Amino acid sequence: MELALTGALRTTGAVRGFTGEPVDDATVAAILDDARFAPSGGNRQPWRVAVVKDPAIRRQMGALMRPIWEEYAGAQAAGYRAFAFGKSVDAPPAAAPNMLIDEIETVPVVLAVAADLREMAIMDGNVTHRPAVVGGASIYPFCWSVLLAARARGLGGVLTTFLSRNEAAAAPLLGLPEDHALVATLFLGHPTHQNTKLARKPVNSFATVDRFDGNSLQ
Repeated sequence: MELALTGALRTTGAVRGFTGEPVDDATVAAILDDARFAPSGGNRQPWRVAVVKDPAIRRQMGALMRPIWEEYAGAQAAGYRAFAFGKSVDAPPAAAPNMLIDEIETVPVVLAVAADLREMAIMDGNVTHRPAVVGGASIYPFCWSVLLAARARGLGGVLTTFLSRNEAAAAPLLGLPEDHALVATLFLGHPTHQNTKLARKPVNSFATVDRFDGNSLQ
């Protein structure tokens, strides 16, 4: 079991290309049934999931994501880190292909994930010099568990947040409940290629002893 889990953790990469093979509702339900055991603050389980099947809704989701993606692509092309905190980007949007957005109607599974903000402890909500981020600890482990549960069934997937930047327009489209945040869009399916050799920074590049400016762990 340990080896199987370790292998999954070390080889589950983002998958953005899918075959035309469908994924049935029973498989999606089984994935969510596994993912619901993800941890959350106070075990409040604040997640809500919309399994988006309607092609018209998917098209509108893609249309809302497209300008965000082009803004992102333009910033990256100009050498900026797009949407980085505290940094303004003076770069024009750039038209660029995006398989998920361009082919959103044919992606086997599209999941819109929301979080009930009333059920989340935003521990850094009183911090004024930066955005609050700690609340994500109660929702993103669930999203990651969805991707791992999909991988266990031979599927691949990716988490995106482009639609979240256009939440105000997406909310009525998806029937987003009051006091909920649109935190992610997940795409799942049978991968055209499953990357298993992932490039990641070594432990000694980010882990230190006692303090963040302490000696490297290794």
